[in-house]
Amino acid sequence: MSDDHTSDTMSDTTDTTDDTTVASSATAETAPDVARPAVSAPTVIGDDVDEAAILNALRGVIDPELGDNVVDLGMVKRVERSADRAMHITMALTTAGCPLRAQLMRDAKARVASLPGIDVVKVHFGEMTADERKNVMAHARWKARENALDTDIPATARILAISSGKGGVGKSSVTANLAVLLADQGYTVGVLDADVGGFSMPQLLGIDAEIEGERAGEGKTVMKPVVRAVGDGVLHVVSMGAIAGANQTEAIMWRGLMLNRAVQHFLEDVQWGELDYLLIDMPPGTSDIQMGLARMLPRADVVIVTTPAKAAQQVAARAADMARKGFLRVAGVIENMGPVTAADGTVTAMFGAGGGQALADEIGVPFLGSIPLDPTIAAGGDAGRPAALDHTDTVAAAVYRDIVELIVTDVAPPVKIADCSLRGALVRAGADLEGARERAHAG
Repeated sequence: MSDDHTSDTMSDTTDTTDDTTVASSATAETAPDVARPAVSAPTVIGDDVDEAAILNALRGVIDPELGDNVVDLGMVKRVERSADRAMHITMALTTAGCPLRAQLMRDAKARVASLPGIDVVKVHFGEMTADERKNVMAHARWKARENALDTDIPATARILAISSGKGGVGKSSVTANLAVLLADQGYTVGVLDADVGGFSMPQLLGIDAEIEGERAGEGKTVMKPVVRAVGDGVLHVVSMGAIAGANQTEAIMWRGLMLNRAVQHFLEDVQWGELDYLLIDMPPGTSDIQMGLARMLPRADVVIVTTPAKAAQQVAARAADMARKGFLRVAGVIENMGPVTAADGTVTAMFGAGGGQALADEIGVPFLGSIPLDPTIAAGGDAGRPAALDHTDTVAAAVYRDIVELIVTDVAPPVKIADCSLRGALVRAGADLEGARERAHAG
């Protein structure tokens, strides 16, 4: 895979692509039985362009705010093979300064460059016309009504499903350490322990309080997460282990449908409050809960955790494949239990080396870092004090900090609702309408 498809900058992409504009109809916005809004097909230039293969690859590029792929949203405007054999993809954004463009560029390049016969991919961006933005709004409303689960998770929260192909790779430990570091930076971080039968978040995060329930309207009972302040931020934690009567050593013997339903209750019936991030500690493997998540939270991003060992790497690749088949974006790979370098320079690779980077290269996503095997990590989990905060002078803690920096600046930056998005536009429109009503009432 050529470096050209990963190093192209956005500075050469200033044209606005207005070739094909789709106007949304009043019926599409108001009718209760509205059909899926139509989008225009992209302009395709070049005799040897496999349009179907390229568009299918681009359907794996998900807009994290709108919860749908860039093809079905009508964002892909032009596909062209140039004389130098480079493949050029032109996409239209809701605004020229959209902070998600770097993420969309990286994902589009990785997906298209994985196709045979394509070595160089260049992504160009334009800005949508007013009619195109209107049509995207109609499509997103349709998508939300058709597929979204009714939850209290804020529209602006970045959702990261921390996943692995197999157990024993330290996925839960990674989730706990990332959560406390994000909170320490001032973010409000939800932690959902979706590993219902193998819950461990209460122990890893030092949570001994219980989830509270209270009656809401129409006889419904809602759950309130366990709240723990960390640094300048706060954690909101939900786990089977924090429910009254849960036994830390008693097996939960539920079939897949019941497990999936439990996770759905955690999503639907929990009052999460304001969140910047929601980290989901997924169960290992590719089973009912993973499939259910793709349906219930289509805007979730997946972070794959693996050890360096080739066997773990191969199984983790299947977890990434399952995420993509569910149209979830794979945001990156973290290698856990990596090689350790002693003070004298001796390197000990207890579980091998390079597996995380190899997996990231194989599936075409960023490699976020290799966390060395460190006894302070296990000790921190046993004490309920994650080592990334409790042993800040270790190499492992430094790697965790670097990973969190990548997450907040590049891989999954916090969404500023005023910047660019359908939701931002809707929120601003609602605020303007409410302000007008208040002014009218005052007058």
